[in-house]
Amino acid sequence: MIDVTQLCEIAMLCIFGASWPFNIAKSIRSKTAKGKSVIFELLVILGYCFGLFGKLWVYIQTGVLAYSTWFYVADITMVLIDVVLYTRNSKLDRIRDMADTQRSQ
Repeated sequence: MIDVTQLCEIAMLCIFGASWPFNIAKSIRSKTAKGKSVIFELLVILGYCFGLFGKLWVYIQTGVLAYSTWFYVADITMVLIDVVLYTRNSKLDRIRDMADTQRSQ
């Protein structure tokens, strides 16, 4: 049975998670890492991991896996996708910067 606490937690995770597909799409379209912070994204992942760890801890203690566990997994996955895109876009930025430097010489 799902209770109000779980419903509120799932709502929070859905609302936070709703922003990541837009962020991912922007990362794909822009092909640049400029203006993004990988440190911020890693801190977000760390926060989600602590929430997930709490759910897994309760599962180990009680054998009951909360529904919200899967929302943590989904949110972590989306942020990880954006981190991968950040890495790709950083590489593209370096390539463009090197090409611009060579053209200006």
